[in-house]
Amino acid sequence: MMGSTLSLGSRALLHTTRLVRLLRRDDSGLALTEFALSLPIFLSLGLLGTETAHYVVTHMRVSQIAMQIADNASRVGEQDVLVERRIFEDDINDVFVGADKLGGGLDILENGRVILSSLEQNGEGGQWIHWQRCKGLKNHVSDYGDEGDGASGTSFPGMGRPGEEITASSGNAVMFVQFTYEYQPITPISAMDGQAITYTAAFNVRDSRDLTQIHQTTPVSAVSDCDTFSAS
Repeated sequence: MMGSTLSLGSRALLHTTRLVRLLRRDDSGLALTEFALSLPIFLSLGLLGTETAHYVVTHMRVSQIAMQIADNASRVGEQDVLVERRIFEDDINDVFVGADKLGGGLDILENGRVILSSLEQNGEGGQWIHWQRCKGLKNHVSDYGDEGDGASGTSFPGMGRPGEEITASSGNAVMFVQFTYEYQPITPISAMDGQAITYTAAFNVRDSRDLTQIHQTTPVSAVSDCDTFSAS
């Protein structure tokens, strides 16, 4: 009985040894194993590259939208060649609607803030933010001044980065736009999620404009003042 038991044990050990040797020499699943180990790395690199490209494109689109808003704001107003062109609240609202359409899938008013300012000269020749209109849900204030800044005196330097301020000439106005957008990622791997992208743009008013005020329509149009946060 003891010899039979040892014989069975020896055969089992021999079988196990042969199986181990066969497994050691078998490399048929090596490529699959390497692919499984490397797939997360290549997938992460691919997602990172896609996200980086989208981030760069978003920067370009935000810059273009800011420029388009300033350009459109410099052109709006009633079509009357006999008098200075007046602008109305609904003209400003139309500029914001156009910006939202241009933004397409970015949802710029839900995720951003557009601040449009009319930079002019005051009665003493100084720079003055005569009026300011805003649109968008993002809680962001102007980095370059608020409505009424520079109403008197010459201490207000203009709008823009310190030392590079944009100024308005006498009898004219500059449409200055600051557009801030909160970046929305398209992949789950993103270090840029929620980062603020900000661009500015400025255009001189193209025609002779009535600079006394923004006029109202009948019926009254909504005023996009900067104390409210709205995307519509």
